[in-house]
Amino acid sequence: MTPARPLSDAERIDWVRLARTPNIGPVTFFQLLRKFKSAGAALEGLPELTRKSGRGRELVPPAIADIERELNLTRKYGAQVIASCEPAYPALLKTLDPPPPILTALGKIDLATKPTVAIVGARNASAAGRKLARDIASELGRAGFVIVSGLALGIDGEAHAASLATGTIAVLGGAVDHVYPPQHDRLYAEIAAKGLILSESPYGYRAKAQDFPRRNRIITGLSRGVVVVEAAERSGSLISARMAGEQGRDVMAVPGSPLDPRSAGTNHLIRQGATLVRHADDILEILESLSFSGVAATGDLFEGPPDPELPADLLARIQQALSPHPMPLDEIARAAGATPARCAAGLMELELAGDAITLPGGLASRAF
Repeated sequence: MTPARPLSDAERIDWVRLARTPNIGPVTFFQLLRKFKSAGAALEGLPELTRKSGRGRELVPPAIADIERELNLTRKYGAQVIASCEPAYPALLKTLDPPPPILTALGKIDLATKPTVAIVGARNASAAGRKLARDIASELGRAGFVIVSGLALGIDGEAHAASLATGTIAVLGGAVDHVYPPQHDRLYAEIAAKGLILSESPYGYRAKAQDFPRRNRIITGLSRGVVVVEAAERSGSLISARMAGEQGRDVMAVPGSPLDPRSAGTNHLIRQGATLVRHADDILEILESLSFSGVAATGDLFEGPPDPELPADLLARIQQALSPHPMPLDEIARAAGATPARCAAGLMELELAGDAITLPGGLASRAF
C-alpha cells in the first residue's frame, strides 16, 4: 500500500476539481482514481468516458480558476482542504467505503486523531435531555474522549458546549464559513477557536436538506461509538444511528419515558439492539472494551491493473438490473451476470452517463 503523503498544489487542484464535478460522487470518484491512477488523468479521461456513454452529455469539471479561488478563500478564512490520501485526513473516517474524497477543516485537526465519540439527539430536547447531554459530554471529555456532533440546536449544541475545554468536533452540512443554525454563532466561534469544524461542502456553500445525511455519515464515521440522547421516531438521529451500525460503530441510546415522543426513537433503538446506557460510566465501559486495532484504511486505490474495456451488452445488462430503490452491488452483479469488480466499473460508466446513482455502502440505483 502506498504511504499517505501531502498533495502538491497542482494535485490538490485536480482532486478538488474531480470531487466537485457534477455526477461524480465518492464511489465514482474512487473508481476513477483506480482506473486512471491520478485525479489529473481522470479529468483528462472524462471526455472519452462520456463520449462512450452514447448519451452525448459531457461532464464539465469546474474551471481551474474557480477551484483556485475556493482554495484561496478557504486559506484566507484560516481553514484547509484535506484529501483522503493525505496524512492529516482523519484515520477513522478513512476506513469508510468510500470516505469523503475531500474535507475542509477549520481549527485543530489533530483532535480527529484522538479517541472520539458522537453525541446526537433531538433539536427540541427536554431540560432533562439537555442536562444528560451536558453531563455525558463533560465526563467523557474528562476521560479523554473528543465529542463529535452536528452543531444543531438541542442535544448537539449542549454536547459541544460541555466539551469545549476537552475537545469537540462540529461537522456541518454547509461550508465551514456558514454558521447554521444562526443561533449558534457564538458556539461556532468558540469551536473554531478551541475545537475543530469539518465540512464536505465547498467554501461559501449554504446547506440544503439533502446535505444533512452526508453530514451525519461523517459524524458517525469519525466516531468510535454513537450515543443518542432523545430522538423522535422519525428523525435525523435515527438515520445517524443506522449509518453508525452499517459502519461497524457501536450504537448506544439513553432510554426515556414511553409517554414522551422525544424518547420514542431512542426506546425503539434499544428494542432493535442498541446498547442501553444511563450515564457516562456505562458509555466508558463500552468504549473501553472496543478494539480498533483491526480497523485499517481501505486498500490502495491505485493498486491493481486498470479495468478492461466493458462490452456494451454488459453495460446494458447492468442497467437493466438496476431498480429505482438502492440495491447491493453483489445483487446487481448477480442479476447482470458480472463479477462485482466489473459491475462496479460498469456502474461508474453508467453514473457518468446519468443512468445510475452509486451510493456509499456498496449500493446503487437507477437514476431518475
